[in-house]
Formats: sequence, structure tokens, C-alpha cells
Amino acid sequence: MKIALFGGAGFIGVNLARALAARGGHDITVIDAREEFFEPLRKMELPGVHFAVSEFPAETDFDRLLRGVDVVYHLVSTTNPSTSNHGISHELEANVVATSRFLESCVRTGVGRVIFISSGGTVYGKEQSCPLHEDTPTYPISSYGIQKITIEKLLYLYHYLHGLDYRVVRLANPYGPYQRPNGVLGAVVTFTYKALKNEEIIVYGDGSVVRDFIYIDDAVRGILQIAEGESPHQIFNLGCGYGTSIHDVLLEIEKALDISLNITYKEGRKVDVPVNYLDISRYEQYYGSLDPIPLREGILKTAQFMKEYYKI
Repeated sequence: MKIALFGGAGFIGVNLARALAARGGHDITVIDAREEFFEPLRKMELPGVHFAVSEFPAETDFDRLLRGVDVVYHLVSTTNPSTSNHGISHELEANVVATSRFLESCVRTGVGRVIFISSGGTVYGKEQSCPLHEDTPTYPISSYGIQKITIEKLLYLYHYLHGLDYRVVRLANPYGPYQRPNGVLGAVVTFTYKALKNEEIIVYGDGSVVRDFIYIDDAVRGILQIAEGESPHQIFNLGCGYGTSIHDVLLEIEKALDISLNITYKEGRKVDVPVNYLDISRYEQYYGSLDPIPLREGILKTAQFMKEYYKI
């Protein structure tokens, strides 16, 4: 099978490429904006994995990249939730308009299925009660969430008009190896990295914000089951199915690593939804119990990776 991973050199893409290559029999093209992004994957020398440098503007020659592809994973986002409201019109153009051109190309080139990694953490907004089901109304409070839900609707439109097959994964907050500990995305990874280096940990708010954290191996396993499975649904939540506060994440890091943390609390941000965790019963109805690993075990795995990868 010929598979393309757009935005495939990022955290989720690297782990997806590893899992797909381990299965064998696939021709996998990882597509991302810069050659240097591919360095971690190149070092792995994964069988069947190739690389193509391409950004994701609307004028991209998507036909060239998609010709002959059976399944494509859309992992691209030019923004992140915490900063997406700073340039809303630009971000919508860069992500939504470009995706529309991308989907037009998927139709022209006969792509078999599109897998879009959406956001369970931002599409629902702040006024809903948890756990959040796929049928929960969506009222995003960030441009990032608006982009994700709009792309979901575009996928439905192209399916309705052209029969384009697709799956949407509303992913919670994945963490683990190969996520960059730069503080932009990923509280668990950033906090664990800073704990190992005895650096200051910045927490926005009082630590009461609740999120659904899922270890990357569990996330990838779920994504692949959704991508390859058949069901009457196109949209699936994917997370642990329960919430953990930032305060409790910090406690778990302290206990797992036996380290005292240097924490500084700052004023909360409007973009942060107070409580968000997902109902994953639809996923488990069709693909069985996810049985994700506990947070402390995931922290230990992540810390071990960091010690080896970053030579901490």
C-alpha cells in the first residue's frame, strides 16, 4: 500500500511512520516543510520510508505528491492552540484554504482514504460538560479549533460531492518520545524535560485545568485502527477517556522521577478550556478496549527516552 504522511516529520508523524514501517509491505512517503525535519527518521533507516520536502501552501502541486497514493494522513497545522488567535485570518488561509486545494487533488488523483488528525482538545470549546462525545456541539474558542472543525466539515463536503472516503480522529493530548519539549505543545513532555534538567516549570493558572493525556504508542495504535477499520462513523474521539489536572500531572512527575519541581504559576490564559476530556465509547464499541497505559508509566517511558536522546 502506498501511504503519504503530510506533516509527517512532526511528533505524531514520526511515531506513525515507525509503526507503519514495522508492519512491512508499505511504501511510505513522509512529507514536510524542511529537509532538517527528517533527521530523526533518517537515522532510523526505516524500511519502505521515503522523504519529500514540501510546504503546505494553497499553490502546492498536490497532484505530484498524491499521484498513486492509497491512503494519506493529514497531520499539518501551521499553528498551535495557545497562539492561533493572534493572526486568525492568516491562519485560516494557511490551513483551511490550503486543505481545500489538497482535498481537490485527493479527488483528482483517486486517493482511497484521507485520515485527518483533528483536535479533541479544542473543537468542543468550554461550555460543554465532560466527558465529551462526538455528537457534542462544537464551539471552539481558538482559531486552531475553528480550523480543525472547518477541515472536518470540508471532508464531509468532499465525501458528499465526490465520494472521498475519510476518517477524522479527534485526538486528546498525546505525549511521549519525539515530542519537542519546547513548551509550545505538550505539558507532560515539557514538564518532564524541565524536571530532568532542574529548570523552572511555568504553569498558567492555578493548575486546576483538566486534560485528557494519552501516551503516543496508545494514540498511534488507535489512529491506525480507525484509519484501517470500517464502521458507519467517520469521526472518532481518541484519548484515555478521563481527565487529569495539571496539578496532578506535576505530582505524578515528582513521584515518578523522585524530583522536587521548580514551579512558577502565572496568570491563566483565555485560550485554555478549563476542563476537557473525551468519551471514547464509540472507539471502543468498534475497535475494543483501548486500555491506555497509566500516566506515571508514560512519564517514566518518556523520561527514559529523553535521558538517552538528549543526553540528560
